[in-house]
Amino acid sequence: GTANTPTTRFRIGSMNKMFTAVATLQLVEAHKLALEDPIGKHLPDYPNKQVAAKVTVRHLLTHTGGTGDIFGPEFDRHRLALREHRDYLKLYGRRGLTHEPGARFEYSNYGFVLLGALIERVSGASYYDYVHDHVFRRAGMSSTGSLPESVDVPDRAVGYTRTSPAGGAWTPNTDTLPWRGTAAGGGYSTVGDLLRFAQALGSGRLISTATLAEATRPHRQQYGYGFGVQGEGRLRSYGHGGGAPGMNGELRVFPQLGY
Repeated sequence: GTANTPTTRFRIGSMNKMFTAVATLQLVEAHKLALEDPIGKHLPDYPNKQVAAKVTVRHLLTHTGGTGDIFGPEFDRHRLALREHRDYLKLYGRRGLTHEPGARFEYSNYGFVLLGALIERVSGASYYDYVHDHVFRRAGMSSTGSLPESVDVPDRAVGYTRTSPAGGAWTPNTDTLPWRGTAAGGGYSTVGDLLRFAQALGSGRLISTATLAEATRPHRQQYGYGFGVQGEGRLRSYGHGGGAPGMNGELRVFPQLGY
């Protein structure tokens, strides 16, 4: 791709989780959601009643809900039909828990898809519109989004992978990509937009400083609410990585150092 040009919209994979967490916490601050709400309170028609009754918003934010992943043979079969968050719920919503909610940390992309569905239900807007209006626009991020692959997005980077692990030709990663990014990942951004996001977050423009402190402290496995936490003292940082075939990204914010 053209990843050495400053305006490139590079693929950020799971880094979308930070935006989803901020959107969720905004709705908690607005008293439209509560961290202890079971998902069934807002998604009463959720197919698996045990998941609906036991898994809370806090469990989803901290990857402790036992809600499992979305990737694998089933995703590969339905990749281009999964276009909205509700499509993922139709495909995976009957599944049971992988463990008792709260018992352990188990990274769950599906848990963040569920947060996307909750954001849509309680805000009355699509996930994409809500995040655009309440996160990206508020932070001045004009080059970040999750538009479908079928839409021509100027300067959106193309990822490449080898045709075989031992080498082979470089080929675009097109056949591995979802229809569009979700609340769990698959979006794109620029270096400048991620800096603007970090500055807006630190200044209290997106969520309160008290909520940010709670979101960026370790709850389980050095993970807060949609943010990974590393280091101690002046070297303490928070952020998120995002990788998939042909792409890799990472944002780390060092509040005490100002980087």
